[in-house]
Amino acid sequence: MKKLLLLSVTMLVAALSMMAKTDGQTYPEVNGIKIVNQWIFDRVHCGTAYTDNVICNQRARTATMDQGIIYVARSEEKAVIIGNDTISQSVIHRFSVADGHQLEDLPLYLDGQPYGRFLGVASIGRDSFHHIWVAPMTSTAQQYVPVYLVDTETGELTLVVEMDKGDAPQRTDYLDIIGDLTLEEAECNIMTVSGSTADPGFPTLYRMHADQGGEWEGGFDGDPYMDVINFYPETKTGFSLAPVIKMIEGPDEDSRYSGEMFYIDCFDTAPVVYDFSGSVIDSFEDTDPELWPQSQPNGCIEFKLEGRDFLVYVNADMNGNGHGCQANICELGEGQSLGGMTKYWKIPADSLGKVNDSGLRVHCFAVDYSVDDEGYEEVTLLTFKAYNGMAVYKIGRNVSAGEEPQGKPGDVNGDGEVNIADVNAVIDLILSGKTSVAGDVNGDGEVNIADVNAVLDLILKA
Repeated sequence: MKKLLLLSVTMLVAALSMMAKTDGQTYPEVNGIKIVNQWIFDRVHCGTAYTDNVICNQRARTATMDQGIIYVARSEEKAVIIGNDTISQSVIHRFSVADGHQLEDLPLYLDGQPYGRFLGVASIGRDSFHHIWVAPMTSTAQQYVPVYLVDTETGELTLVVEMDKGDAPQRTDYLDIIGDLTLEEAECNIMTVSGSTADPGFPTLYRMHADQGGEWEGGFDGDPYMDVINFYPETKTGFSLAPVIKMIEGPDEDSRYSGEMFYIDCFDTAPVVYDFSGSVIDSFEDTDPELWPQSQPNGCIEFKLEGRDFLVYVNADMNGNGHGCQANICELGEGQSLGGMTKYWKIPADSLGKVNDSGLRVHCFAVDYSVDDEGYEEVTLLTFKAYNGMAVYKIGRNVSAGEEPQGKPGDVNGDGEVNIADVNAVIDLILSGKTSVAGDVNGDGEVNIADVNAVLDLILKA
């Protein structure tokens, strides 16, 4: 019981410590646009508060953001005993976009039973209509890629579609979805890329499509897969380690969710734009060499702000020269070209971390849009790198850093009340040798018996 209590307190303390952190950097205003860090939770800035947290795990590979909540998917986390079997249940960890506060976990269930498939939530995301989805990693021995809709209230999964690999069953890791996964409000397209643990990899793309209110079918004119024959650089013949795909919204209502254009980013190149035929449309060939990413990171996303088109992509993974796990934010050139990009910022300026994540390579981004009090557009950007950290940034004309959170004095365990449970929480901190902002009740910079007495005084005075 004591160990369980200590684990719970440690998790809460980590969340409370994280809320007060920013990357401490000042970024220049560029073309009237500012960027500020709202908060950061990573190895570089948060130390053991991050490394002791449940999301600092090589099975917590991907994350997304929607309507004020960050969702971090961790496969095979929670041991659940059912009869004579032990199920390693997948869990989604949730955080507040506003201040990074850790919210209630969401254990996942399929058909009423704990969902425990191997790397069962390797990929998590949201569609264009605020539906959260997950999908597992699949091997060459698995013919289908199941895609599940997540009930964010109960954790129950609903199988939406099984992506058929046709005659080319290769490994898949990370998916992208555009449109409405429920098919109620729009069409939907799902894509993933075959991957390999060795070069030259495989050239295969998988895609499923359904019209609004329609039925799922293969997304390449009825076929579920297509082999790409056009690459950049031209010497490439396939996609190797953990490739990622990101579909681009179309320019009008008819094509918005068609996914006819998409980025593929893989181990040995920068993001490349393809079209529905598998042809290379744009690449980093004519881009300033200083903008080329380092050391094989995978991940990118586009966003729009005040009529301008931006690309966010990984500049370096944990093996990058200088700092690691950083992203470049660039305004695209005329006609949304990569060759004419203008760099605005690199975030975080001092890194999320440089610790080997066992070669996951994938780096996740998500964006949300809002309007400030003066009517100007703002973008909220999430950057997440497995085993190294995450951060939230605000981008716009009038953005400013978030306020330092003010917890209730004496509320060490973060439940909103000051009672004997907080006395026990301080004692557990003392016994474990940990320190925290919440545990330092008397404000002397230490967590010791004086803080126990301070909590008791607050209880007696209440």
